[in-house]
Amino acid sequence: MSSPGQIDIPGPTPGTRVAGTPGALVAGAPSALVASAPSALVASAPSALVAKVRGQPFTELPQDLYIPPDALEVFLDTFEGPLDLLLYLIRKANIDILDIPMARLTEQYMEYVEVMRTKNLELAAEYLVMAAMLMEIKSRMLLPRPAIPAEEEDPRAELVRRLIEYEKIKRAAYQLDALPQLGRDFFPVEVLIEQTLAQRLPQATVADLQEAWRALLVRAKMTQHHHVSREELSVREHMSLILRRLRSGGFAEFGELFDPARGVPVLIVNFLAVLELVRESLLEVTQSEPFAPIYVKLAHAQSG
Repeated sequence: MSSPGQIDIPGPTPGTRVAGTPGALVAGAPSALVASAPSALVASAPSALVAKVRGQPFTELPQDLYIPPDALEVFLDTFEGPLDLLLYLIRKANIDILDIPMARLTEQYMEYVEVMRTKNLELAAEYLVMAAMLMEIKSRMLLPRPAIPAEEEDPRAELVRRLIEYEKIKRAAYQLDALPQLGRDFFPVEVLIEQTLAQRLPQATVADLQEAWRALLVRAKMTQHHHVSREELSVREHMSLILRRLRSGGFAEFGELFDPARGVPVLIVNFLAVLELVRESLLEVTQSEPFAPIYVKLAHAQSG
């Protein structure tokens, strides 16, 4: 079915010779040939369908219809290179790849190259290289061979090796292409879930709290500051305090002269004051019996 504005004209079938085209096509070949149509097309019979314009059939061409020379082109399947074309010709003719008839193969190959060269010079360049190689092999095989056969390599050996390797790679490419492919055979599935994920924090146990508290204590001990202050204590001052305390006369128990709440330094200085007073004979220390309480009084004071 044609779209509006298009003209459908039945084209030539593969394998027929098209007027004005150099070379000839091999019947049924899916080649890279692009055959040009003549500038005028004549129907084979007056009642034959020539074209359809917007769905309306035409059996005759309009007299004022002009068809450019390149308006009608037949595009067939393209080959992937000269090796692909050679392999097609060999398989089509059912030829043993290890025993290739170079004359027939070269003739068919050159027909294809001649048509392709008229359409695409850039594409035909690599095909011409292969054509030169085929002609070289053909000429070497036509040379007379010596009476005594020597052990020399077959001129077709390198071509056969390249064809076998290319066929293996092409077969592997077909197998890879048959595998499922993303975007061609299947598509990824995307699911949108409209919800937010809440972050779950780990639970803290009693053991974790204890370990954290111990770590804090260790850090506190490492960062605490020690202030050492020097307290000036005078033995003479404590001697005066003891004398004023014993001025009333009488005995006083030795333990009453000391105040443990003021700390060890004060007790030491107070004890040194007592010893200094005893050394200067200002105090008398008495005891009624062994292990009895010790009493202290002024040396010149009268006991009451």
